[in-house]
Amino acid sequence: MAGREVPPEGPEGTPEGLPGGGDDEYRSVVFDESFVRAARLQEYSAQERMYEHARAVRPRPAWSLRASSKPAIALVLLLLLAFSTAIYMGVRHPYQPPSASSPDALRMTVVPLAPQGPVPGGDADQLFAHSPAASFRTGAAGIDLPPVTKTSHFSEAQVMDALTITKDYLVKSSLDPSVLTGGPARAVRVLLDPDLMAQFDQSLATPADDGRHSATGWLVRFDPAKVALADPHVRVQGAMGYAEAGSDALDVSADYVFVYALRPAGAGPHAGDASLFVVRRELHFRLDRDDLRLNRTELQTSTVEAGPQSCSADVAGLLRPLLAGERASAGGPAATDPFATGPAPQGFCATLSPAAQPTPATATG
Repeated sequence: MAGREVPPEGPEGTPEGLPGGGDDEYRSVVFDESFVRAARLQEYSAQERMYEHARAVRPRPAWSLRASSKPAIALVLLLLLAFSTAIYMGVRHPYQPPSASSPDALRMTVVPLAPQGPVPGGDADQLFAHSPAASFRTGAAGIDLPPVTKTSHFSEAQVMDALTITKDYLVKSSLDPSVLTGGPARAVRVLLDPDLMAQFDQSLATPADDGRHSATGWLVRFDPAKVALADPHVRVQGAMGYAEAGSDALDVSADYVFVYALRPAGAGPHAGDASLFVVRRELHFRLDRDDLRLNRTELQTSTVEAGPQSCSADVAGLLRPLLAGERASAGGPAATDPFATGPAPQGFCATLSPAAQPTPATATG
């Protein structure tokens, strides 16, 4: 009976490497662990195949909680946690949209104060020492801030920001030598809410005595062709206060007196004499949350009393001081003392009280 011939190499089969060798056909196939795990079919065990009608293989589930899927599960859980946190923070800290309201145009009144006699002149230090400004502080040091406490809707830090911005505006618009002598006013402009800038620009470019567009309602400014600072150290005294204007804004009031020592810019009979010029500024500001964040303010009302000046002087664009030895025209309204508190006088001119001037014994007239 003929049977299959056993190869001479023995029952182990064709030598490896020769054509027809069993391993040569599958040499390029590598059944590593990842290949086995990724297989979509799984062979039944020998015991399972003994049952009738059992299939040779069974499908494997497409996704299982194996070790290789743990990073993906962790990533999904992390995303869910981040999403939940975002929702929670949105509920606890809802976004507050910027204020939609625009500030009203600045309303202003500029009142010249006319002297009843010749303007006293002399040495600047002596004039200050024998005037109501003798005890005033110098420059920005005279603009004291009130005690600061939080309000119902604003923190202590926010209230301090509002007062600091207000003080900065007063310093830039009342004490800066460049602004006082007719120089650029950008330092004042940048502190204003953008909705007020057009009114500010028009007031400086084409000033008008209409209650809206006087440059002197925004800042203190002299004509450099006629007036010079005899002493750069301006004397200052006043007070500042604040209150809430609803839940979205703070109101800040500032009432300060500024006393300047001036002299003529050119030659003249009193070119060497200084004289004092008094400006009382009563300003009201509004600062909403955007203003506090962006370091700006909304100037709402401005009342200015300034003298000695002539009642006939055009003070919309510049303050026009009467200097040492000069007089105003006779007559005029009742006397007004800018150092006294209380409502500002109504009208376009008032008489400067003699009590607001240096004493005659220490000044020349």
